[in-house]
Amino acid sequence: MSRALSDAERRAWLRLARTENVGPVTFRELIRRYGDATEALIALPELARRGGRAAGIRVPAEAEIDQELTAGTTLGARLLAACEPEFPTALAAIDPPPPVLWARGRLEMLDRPAVAIVGARVASAAGQRFARGLAAELGQAGYAVVSGMARGIDGAAHEGALPTGTLAVLAGGVDDIYPPDHAALYARIVEAGCVVSENEPGRTAVARDFPRRNRIIAGLSRAVVVVEAELRSGSLITARLAAEQGREVLAVPGSPLDPRAKGTNDLIRQGAALCEGAEDVLRALEGLRTMREPDADPFQRSGGDEADDALRERVAALLSPTPVSRDELVRATGAPPSAVFAALVELSLAGRAELLPGGMVATA
Repeated sequence: MSRALSDAERRAWLRLARTENVGPVTFRELIRRYGDATEALIALPELARRGGRAAGIRVPAEAEIDQELTAGTTLGARLLAACEPEFPTALAAIDPPPPVLWARGRLEMLDRPAVAIVGARVASAAGQRFARGLAAELGQAGYAVVSGMARGIDGAAHEGALPTGTLAVLAGGVDDIYPPDHAALYARIVEAGCVVSENEPGRTAVARDFPRRNRIIAGLSRAVVVVEAELRSGSLITARLAAEQGREVLAVPGSPLDPRAKGTNDLIRQGAALCEGAEDVLRALEGLRTMREPDADPFQRSGGDEADDALRERVAALLSPTPVSRDELVRATGAPPSAVFAALVELSLAGRAELLPGGMVATA
C-alpha cells in the first residue's frame, strides 16, 4: 500500500498540499485521478476555471517550498507524506489522512499503540492529578499518550507519560510552542517523545487549525479519554471525531455541580464508556489490539469521468450549508459517481464547495 517518494515527488506532494482550496479530501481525489502530485499540479488551473473560478488558483512557488523544507530541516524535523511507509499506520487509516505531517523527536513513537487524553485548559487540581496518573499507568501498560500540549489536562497527561513516551499534536507549526510557558515541556517531549503537526514550521495557530489538530489527535489513537470538559469544549470535538473514526471514547465522570464535568457526563449519557482508571481504558481496548489498516490505498489511482458544465451546475445547486453525503448527490443527479466526484473537486478548487471528511459535502 505504501510507496516511497523521490525528493522531487515529495516536493510536488508538499506543493499540492499547500495549494489554495486543496484540503485533505480534495488532495486525495486529485492524486487518485492523476496518479501523482506533479500531474495534478499541471491540471489545477483548468480544473479551477471549469469549477467557476475567475482568478487563478494560488499554487506555492518553488521558493516557498524550499523555505518550508529548509525550516523543517533546521529544526531537525522530518516531513512524512501520507503515502510513505514511515507515515503513522493509525493516522493513514482515517478517511482521509492529512497529506503531510511534520514530526520532530523520536519518530518510532508514531507507530506505538496510543491513547489520547484530553480535557479542559482551566482544569481542576484533581482533574490534572487524575490525567497525570492515568497517563503514567497507560505508559507502563505499553501505550504512548497523545495530547495537544495545551494548559490543564493536556499538559498533565504529557507530564505523566514522559518517562514512557508521549506525542504532542500542535495546531500551528511543529515549532509553535503554545502556551509559551510550556517551552520546557515541549523540549522534554522532543527529547523523550515526538511532536507533530500538519502545518508548515513557523506557522502560528489560528482558530480553524484546532479542529484539524483534534482530528489528528484522534487519528493517532486507539482510544480517546476526556477527563474534564465543559459542554462547548474542543475536547468534545476530539471525542466526536474519534467516534467517527471508529476509535473508543471514554469519559471521566464528575460532580454535576462542576461545569467542567457537564461535557464528560454528557458523553457518558450518549454512550461513551465510563473511565475511573487505566483498567477501564485497557478493558475498552481488549478487542482493538491490532489497529485496522486501510481497506485500500487511499491514494490508489482511479481515473474518472470528466464533469460537463451542466452536471457541475446541477451538483452546485444541490449543495447547501448543511453537509450532505456524496452518495446522496450521486442519487439525486443520476450521474456516474466518478463524474459527480470530478465535479465536486472542480467546485472545491473554485471555492464553491467544501469537501469534508466522511464523504460529506457543503457549500464553502
